[in-house]
Amino acid sequence: MVATARARRGEARLPSALVVVVAIALYALLPEQLVIGPRLVIPGLEVALLVALVCVNPYRMTRDTPWSRIAALTLVCLIAVANAVALVLLLRQLVTTGSDEAVELLIAAGQVWLTNVIVYGIAYWELDRGGPVARTHLPRVRLPPADFRFPQDEDADAIVEVRIRSSRASDWVPTVVDYLYMSLTNSSAFSPTDTMPLSTRAKVLMGIESTSALFISVLVIAKGVGSLGQ
Repeated sequence: MVATARARRGEARLPSALVVVVAIALYALLPEQLVIGPRLVIPGLEVALLVALVCVNPYRMTRDTPWSRIAALTLVCLIAVANAVALVLLLRQLVTTGSDEAVELLIAAGQVWLTNVIVYGIAYWELDRGGPVARTHLPRVRLPPADFRFPQDEDADAIVEVRIRSSRASDWVPTVVDYLYMSLTNSSAFSPTDTMPLSTRAKVLMGIESTSALFISVLVIAKGVGSLGQ
């Protein structure tokens, strides 16, 4: 009965839409030297894709079509590529620019880092176990192999008050908040924490995310210390 009720409702659309809007806004507000082409072209394309996806599932994630999956993954790739280019340009600016622009670049580094957290969290959310619609609408035996192992997937034999929240007892499935938290901890600790990658693509994505976060952190600290010393 738990699975039936959850399948009928699906995951709420609003949280994922809001974090994508934040990622789009963060890119649009970057300094001119970190933006590809005209400032609003890439954000405009991202907004168009997001609007189309919201039209398919305006309130809850209950419908999945081949084109909507392509649109969702295209949106993730567009945000990821634009942010990756901004990261490369940021690293060059941090190395070559004087202290007079240090504050602007340090703020931009925060924007790039936060966008990194969001886009990888959304990527994990879209890819794991077939995506948000499949996770709530397909029986577990029909789900694609999991890309990640969450703590709830291992708690079936724990004490009662912990076991009650396990995947087996409550039919729990991860939502966008769980993937964003995983992305945040991966970018902060530069490695997995409580959620382990299982598939090759999950390990590659987490490795790229943690490496880019490490580069940002190291160069931001170096730039900040250098600016204080001048």
